[in-house]
Amino acid sequence: MADSQFLDDLRLAHLLADNADSISLNRFRARDLSIATKADATWVTDADTAVEDAIRSTLKKVRPRDAVHGEEREDTGWGPRRWIIDPIDGTSNYARGVPVWASLIALQVEGRIVASVVSAPALGRRWWASEGAGAFSGRSLLTGQPMAVSTVASLPEAFLSHSDIAEWVTAGRGQQFVDLLRGVWRTRAFGDFWSYMLVAEGAVDIACEPELALHDMAALDIIVREAGGRFTSIDGVDGVAGPGAVATNGVLHGEVLAYLAAEA
Repeated sequence: MADSQFLDDLRLAHLLADNADSISLNRFRARDLSIATKADATWVTDADTAVEDAIRSTLKKVRPRDAVHGEEREDTGWGPRRWIIDPIDGTSNYARGVPVWASLIALQVEGRIVASVVSAPALGRRWWASEGAGAFSGRSLLTGQPMAVSTVASLPEAFLSHSDIAEWVTAGRGQQFVDLLRGVWRTRAFGDFWSYMLVAEGAVDIACEPELALHDMAALDIIVREAGGRFTSIDGVDGVAGPGAVATNGVLHGEVLAYLAAEA
């Protein structure tokens, strides 16, 4: 693995992910799993809050000066360094016993995402990246294999992974999205974090969703970029400010954005 000034932070993110995996796997498919509905009509389980609380507890001890933004708790701290946590991305899958879910852990420094880990223990997969050091998948920092996006350069030959079509309708871009679906070779709804990790691995060429929060995107952004791809909003702005996200191998990005462009 190439050197990175954020390697120590990446090591810490792996340790945080190890703990998160232990907690989430222990509660996965538990008969007494507690599921509640939040104000935004999404689900939260006792595993979501337990994972986030554990990560925050560790960060408070080892990075006490860093801020933390998470999905389930209020923001804490302030300053140029901020950890962004989605304790379980894919809570609906988790609650229903579907193994496609992950803990997303990212570090943002002065507004840019510089390191992250995406850990999906029920799939037996983990992905990570740090600024300038490349993107990897595997079990640990020492055994990670480098990742690279695909070289597919034609939209009719491209593989697209997407979210619910209804979300695109709600976002006012239903027809644009359907046109994109018709313009590519193959489509599947792998969903959530997995779509973007498949882009980074080169297995899928395009991933997109119309509405995402910061905690949904932060860890995905740098992994796609360090694998050689591009990560923007659906309006083409680089980074994780939204609205939504489009990740591609880079070659296809402009054409995908043109399909998804809002009507004038």
